[in-house]
Amino acid sequence: MEKTKSYLVECALLAIGLIVAGWMLRSGIVHFKDSERVVSVKGLSEKEVKADRVIWPLAYKEVGDNLMTLYNTLETSNAKIVDFLKSNGITDDEITIAPAEIIDMDAERYGPQSVKYRYNVTSVLTVTTDKVDLVVKLMSRQSDLLKQGVAITGGDYRFTTQFLYTSTALNEIKPKMIEEATENARIAGEKFAHDSKSKLGKIKFANQGQFSISDRDANTPYIKTVRVVTSVDYYLKD
Repeated sequence: MEKTKSYLVECALLAIGLIVAGWMLRSGIVHFKDSERVVSVKGLSEKEVKADRVIWPLAYKEVGDNLMTLYNTLETSNAKIVDFLKSNGITDDEITIAPAEIIDMDAERYGPQSVKYRYNVTSVLTVTTDKVDLVVKLMSRQSDLLKQGVAITGGDYRFTTQFLYTSTALNEIKPKMIEEATENARIAGEKFAHDSKSKLGKIKFANQGQFSISDRDANTPYIKTVRVVTSVDYYLKD
């Protein structure tokens, strides 16, 4: 009799164990199934902004055979450029004058055998300021300097004007753009869930993405396009 009771107890415990194990296994399978039902969507936020800082190099060249004469010419031309800038709202601390770059054509090993002038001198004055609108206007008035005998060099990649959208300005619009990109991602996820006869669940994974800043077009480099793409994985549920 005792053996029979012991046997029945063991069978009952085994049955209970199998039931619990089966429930846990089923629960795990359901959870695994649900976790595999995921939709990956992206949300875009894009905004046009104006550059808040500009670096404007004004470069010009002089040629000649006498270094002292060239030096005096540079001094005069630099003074004309500085006067032009200051009379139009640029301050002294926004102007930097770089040392002149002098090339002795006679010392150039691979230069032409005969040149008209021995020395080729390049002078660069750089304006660094947050007065972007002012600089844009002054750039269109470089002919005022030409009338004074100063020809600003163009087409040299070393002296390209840089319009910048600084991190300080970017930080001011970041939160709103991230919010907009995330919302657009959710809208895309809800549309997918609706089309698949499901509902959008919690976020499984989210990646804010990196902000990119580019010129809106080649003709207005002072207008920038700021862009961020947020990637979000949502669980789907019935």
